[in-house]
Amino acid sequence: MSDIILKEIKGKVAILTLNRPEKLNALNYKLNDTLLTLLDEIELDNNIRAIIITGAGERAFSAGGDIHEFTRSVEKGPLIAVKEFCQRGQSMTARLEAYPKPIIAAVNGLAYGGGCEITEAVHLAIASDKAIFAKPEINLGIPPTFGGTQRLPRLAGRKHALQYLLTGDTFTPEKAHEMGLVNMVVPHNELLVKAIELAERIIYHSPLAAARIITAVTRGINTTISEGLLIEQEQFARMAATEDVHEGLNAWIDRRQPVYKGV
Repeated sequence: MSDIILKEIKGKVAILTLNRPEKLNALNYKLNDTLLTLLDEIELDNNIRAIIITGAGERAFSAGGDIHEFTRSVEKGPLIAVKEFCQRGQSMTARLEAYPKPIIAAVNGLAYGGGCEITEAVHLAIASDKAIFAKPEINLGIPPTFGGTQRLPRLAGRKHALQYLLTGDTFTPEKAHEMGLVNMVVPHNELLVKAIELAERIIYHSPLAAARIITAVTRGINTTISEGLLIEQEQFARMAATEDVHEGLNAWIDRRQPVYKGV
């Protein structure tokens, strides 16, 4: 696999590092496609139970789309630009959002545009106190294209989101936490440690139960409550047929730690 994304395994956690520090980890097409390929591989690897995504270098998580590259797509006309840039980015963030294993963004610096949209899409996010966020696409005369007009309002509320979507202003990690974009803000030198600790607290539990929870939340959040409850029942029914549910129940009754096999 290309070193445009570095992959490191720590126990049952995969750390994926966006590795274009000289370009502030801008999301060119190769990086986008490589991330999707790695996600496909990791999904099939039962030894990996969670993923952390971070950025290389001290300056950026990701500064967003590669402007030089997508400008060439725009020059080819709207149909090509939508296919090469917009659809590619939306496919990536949709994959992150619905991924069956927990994904945590460890936001170590600039998270602009597509970098912010990755943060919006993943299941959990921890920000360094040196992180900075922005929705700067309006400065280029375009709306966000990787899901930012849809996910940020759902996380932060319409007025909070529109303030940053319409101005392009930066906002602090504390503001990102207040709006629900990140789960916590930590000292910069503790970022990966805290992300790994969070991942380990999650993977203590059944991986099948985690996948069912992610699916129920992802599918249900944009439906009515009655439809969401049916999705919840469906996910419970899928879980009830597994060995993990019996192990979890028996371990609780026996007052012992469960040992999940993921089947």
